[in-house]
Amino acid sequence: MRYKTSQRTIVGYLFLTFSILTWGCTFISTKILLQAFNPIEILFVRFFAGYAGLWILAPRPLKLDTSSGKPSRIRQELYFAGAGIFAITLYQFLENIALSYTQASNVSVIAATAPIFTALAIRLCLKNSPQAKPLSLRFILGFICAMTGIILISFSGATELKLNPIGDCLAFAGAIIWAGYSVLITKVNDLNLPPLESTRRIFFYALITMIPPALISGIETDIGINAVRFSNPVYIAHFLFLGIGASALTYSAWALAGKYLGIVKTSLFIYVIPVITVIAAAIFLNERFTLMSGLGTLLTILGLFVSG
Repeated sequence: MRYKTSQRTIVGYLFLTFSILTWGCTFISTKILLQAFNPIEILFVRFFAGYAGLWILAPRPLKLDTSSGKPSRIRQELYFAGAGIFAITLYQFLENIALSYTQASNVSVIAATAPIFTALAIRLCLKNSPQAKPLSLRFILGFICAMTGIILISFSGATELKLNPIGDCLAFAGAIIWAGYSVLITKVNDLNLPPLESTRRIFFYALITMIPPALISGIETDIGINAVRFSNPVYIAHFLFLGIGASALTYSAWALAGKYLGIVKTSLFIYVIPVITVIAAAIFLNERFTLMSGLGTLLTILGLFVSG
């Protein structure tokens, strides 16, 4: 479907809103699933469910456009494979392992540094792109304001700052990896292929590259244990949410938002994800929403508007 410029902007923000609302709740679901599953199990089941869901939603094979002026078939496949490896196999795996070592608040804060790495990566790797702009003072000030708000939100209920070098470094590496994905998804968007089928191809490569770490880290093979785990309706619900909602639909929506609004502007809304996480935790886990959380929310939103 073709949209006018104003319509593309509205649709882009709708996709973006859906993405951040959904991703803001993933920390909670992942934390709950870590009670019974290891990080690679969660990752594999989540994206296998998303892959299957995308075949149901779009039961058509992806046809690549290799006409004149388009990248070769091999280059296009490399874009999809790279996006799958960066956004899912590496980023999600690092995030899940980080949650095993450190607090969700730490991971949430560190993950929110992704926009500045994204802007730098686009600047360095896509020099001819209209999105490859130098970092402005306004962008930096907005980043500082938003990060201050995110720190207030994430540690508002903590009596002390708990640092874990392993977990925090893994989360930081994930933020850099996300910048690489942003470059690759921009390349994928430039191919102008159907979004659901494109996301499914990305998931395919992610699932393939998950097999080695799955074999190394160890997936539970005991039939009795798995029967108990996968018959738990709470775990099933969280896997369906993570697989269909926060993976199949959200990655597709995020890609379209990046296409319509620009990937750098889209990445700025990562600042809002910790806000959604705190609100969701207050609603679903009965965690307190403090005055510091409220102040942090205002600073985060202010930082978003300043950067944008």
